[in-house]
Amino acid sequence: MTIALISLGCPKNQVDADVMCRRLLEAGHTTTADLSEADMILVNTCGFIDSAKQEAIENILMACEYKQQNPDLKVVVTGCLAERYRSQILAEIPEVDGVVGLGSAEAIVSILARIAGGETVEGYGPKTALPLGGARVVSTPAHYAYLKIAEGCNNRCHYCAIPSIRGPLRSRTVEDCTAEARWLAGQGVKELIVVAQDVTAFGDDRGENEICRLLDELQTVEGIEWIRLLYAYPERITDEFIAAMVRNPKVLHYLDMPIQHSDSRVLKSMNRKGDEQVIRSAAARLRAAMPDITLRTTLIAGYPGETEEEFARLQQFVREMRFDRLGCFAYSQEEGTVAAAMDGQLDEDTKQQRADSIMRIQTGIMAELQAEKVGRTLTVLCDGQDEESGLYLCRSTADAPDIDGAVCVASDEPLYPGEFYTVLVEESDEYDLYGRLA
Repeated sequence: MTIALISLGCPKNQVDADVMCRRLLEAGHTTTADLSEADMILVNTCGFIDSAKQEAIENILMACEYKQQNPDLKVVVTGCLAERYRSQILAEIPEVDGVVGLGSAEAIVSILARIAGGETVEGYGPKTALPLGGARVVSTPAHYAYLKIAEGCNNRCHYCAIPSIRGPLRSRTVEDCTAEARWLAGQGVKELIVVAQDVTAFGDDRGENEICRLLDELQTVEGIEWIRLLYAYPERITDEFIAAMVRNPKVLHYLDMPIQHSDSRVLKSMNRKGDEQVIRSAAARLRAAMPDITLRTTLIAGYPGETEEEFARLQQFVREMRFDRLGCFAYSQEEGTVAAAMDGQLDEDTKQQRADSIMRIQTGIMAELQAEKVGRTLTVLCDGQDEESGLYLCRSTADAPDIDGAVCVASDEPLYPGEFYTVLVEESDEYDLYGRLA
């Protein structure tokens, strides 16, 4: 068959799609980016919050529209939305031909064969059957790739549906992760982006935290030049973890540290393990050890019971902490979570107004921090060229792909994707920098 694969959501979900794609190719199928050419459309969904669910549903409905042109077309839904809502998808969107939960991804080839034969399939194996690793395609640009080191989560934050969707924490071995990193380096990958729901919990399910040993091993992989870490929880940012970041020069001085809030009462209500002092301590120790570190975080505004005074303290906290990167989301009431049943639910307008207020504060901070980089020289990795402006789109150590901004470079000589360059920064805005080759 010719299969079109749409993958939505986070990098961890993308890795799952890459594993499925490799298995389909090995089974003799071909893939296409043109949905009108497909015999089957596979929609790998996110189902974390309302906006992600809406995007997933829109893509499923779009795929089903192609049945008007090709009545033999099959549409299959996989990923988090499929795991979370199961039979509801088939009941509400009868044009869908199959729903495949996370635990059945291992059997994707045989399931799709059954669907192609005319069956309507609901496949749900145990969540622990979702492969932790395995052969995959690299769907990102050739010079960077995501390395998923663990699946699931044990944190049980009261607002979060991830444990019910993805199951408990399951870590890969250090050896398995390092072997995949070597394979990725052999494919031309230069930037390795290490992802998990919480990288600082790596190995805890085996009784021994091994994130520091993993960083030491990844440092030895020839060909990998940058190692970027996404999603580190502040209560687990130990002095040993910071030392591992410092002693391994390939590990970038960049950390995504989702904190969700600053007020200690709200954090306790969220079932977060640390309080405001823990967050401040983690940030201070990271900045003391690596003065050039870029700290990214995420916040939730309008959590059930959040008072105006608590929100005011959050605003002041954001002003004081001056995170390099910050995203704030209006609280999403997710069914099946503890927070969804809490008293004190705020109306949608209030939640959104609070999130917008935080982002206005942060936009000003980012503009100031970006302006401080004007006149500096930066090492950047080229991702490609913007056809409209002619500028080359590059990233510094402070910029994760698809999350942060870009370093936009004007150059008469060509720049090549996957190559490093030294750039003099001449201008800035709140998100991007602009410069020329130094």
